[in-house]
Amino acid sequence: MPMEFINQNILLISLVVVSGLSLLWPVLMRPSGNSVGPVEATQLINREDAHILDVREADEFAAGHLPEAKNIPVSKLAERLGELEKFKDKPVIVCCASGMRSNKACGELKKQGFEKLYNLAGGVDAWVGAGYPVKKGGKNK
Repeated sequence: MPMEFINQNILLISLVVVSGLSLLWPVLMRPSGNSVGPVEATQLINREDAHILDVREADEFAAGHLPEAKNIPVSKLAERLGELEKFKDKPVIVCCASGMRSNKACGELKKQGFEKLYNLAGGVDAWVGAGYPVKKGGKNK
């Protein structure tokens, strides 16, 4: 009897499962750092002298990055952690193209004791979309 019910209502059951997963998705994919948009990021930079860490690859960084950003690709973060030690107790805004790699980097930095981490929601794409300036070139601050 239960198999007959399942077979007759497979679409309804699938809809329930998908709906449930959709509700859980934001909880499962919660950012590891505080998420900030371009406006909040600018305020952190201006008011709290936040440092910017761009975790994209060097060629992406050279194509356009936030002014004063330091580039350390997420794949090299562990080996170059020493370059960031002095910022452990300072605000750090982590960015990438869309926010996924920076979310991963925030998680790694949090494990290393960084306290004031902010993930730029939407990444550099959101920054550019909001009309904020970018610098081009590979100069790595």
